[in-house]
Amino acid sequence: MNTEMDFEDLMDEAYGLPNGTAKLGMLEEAARVADVNGMEEEAYEARSEIVETATFCGYPMKALIAFSWQLGKFDQEPERYDEETLMWSYKWILGELSSFPEVSRDKMMELLEDFGRRFKSFGYSERSYWYYRFRISMDLGDLEEAGSSYAKFKTMDRDFMSDCEACEQDEIMRYWILVGDDGKVLEAAKPILKGRMSCAEIPHLTLSEVLMPLYRLGRIEEADKHQQKGYRLIKGQNDFVQSFAEQMDYLARTNPSKGIDVLEESLVLAVDHEDPFAKMMFYARAAQLLRRWADESPEYRLRLPASFPYEGDPGDLRTLADYFADHANAAAAKYDQRNGNHHVSSMLIGV
Repeated sequence: MNTEMDFEDLMDEAYGLPNGTAKLGMLEEAARVADVNGMEEEAYEARSEIVETATFCGYPMKALIAFSWQLGKFDQEPERYDEETLMWSYKWILGELSSFPEVSRDKMMELLEDFGRRFKSFGYSERSYWYYRFRISMDLGDLEEAGSSYAKFKTMDRDFMSDCEACEQDEIMRYWILVGDDGKVLEAAKPILKGRMSCAEIPHLTLSEVLMPLYRLGRIEEADKHQQKGYRLIKGQNDFVQSFAEQMDYLARTNPSKGIDVLEESLVLAVDHEDPFAKMMFYARAAQLLRRWADESPEYRLRLPASFPYEGDPGDLRTLADYFADHANAAAAKYDQRNGNHHVSSMLIGV
């Protein structure tokens, strides 16, 4: 058996697939073949692709595991591997770390500083370090530190290792959402909503994020258009579970019937989602939506996927809402304990 050809065939087939479980499975098999046959450089290549694919199709834990292997191998033989590929993987991992409450603040900051040290040693701009400090500070609820890091990274020149402008702009939007300034949220969103900035996940994320700011400003007609377009872009995609939550948050207030459609269509994606933060937000918004829907249509029986671990009556909407709320609040308590504040639970007020 020609194992090298087997590996190449697997990788070629994976490269021809869109991001998703099929591609991820193909890459994992390629990594296994490389491991079994002692093909270290090939195993490194496969794991680099696993990190990227898993990050962008809703499997952050798989990305973390593959990156841990990748980083260890690089540190053993740095002359053998490409640091640019490693540092792109490192950025994606830093963007996922805070989603896991078992990763401590100290560990996150340790990895961030390690990232910054490596970036500087390779001659790259420190802009990416400050940008990821900005993002992690927001995740931890340290908004003062986030503001300082934001001011810092915006003064620095971009280089080829910087995140794309659309992604950065979306994170700036998120900062103003957390600060609570709806006007600045929409000002930051303008270049994205006008089509001047885009990438693989933008405007997909943005169109759901602007819904509540628009609602609070009374711009319902505009919000409805973004809701419809945004849902078309993300429907059925595992990487947008938190966006479905934002859609339900808005629709619970404006069109609960449509919100129930979103819930029923996307719940199967949320049930086994690897990102516990996205799942928490989905369950929180599902609880709020179900309570609203129970008032309007108390006889309704929610259609639940077979994988949903709920043994109660799907027609008892209030009890089902409590089930979702209990999960969300328990998850929020873990984040608050890790973060040392009430940043996350404050997002779920009323759940």
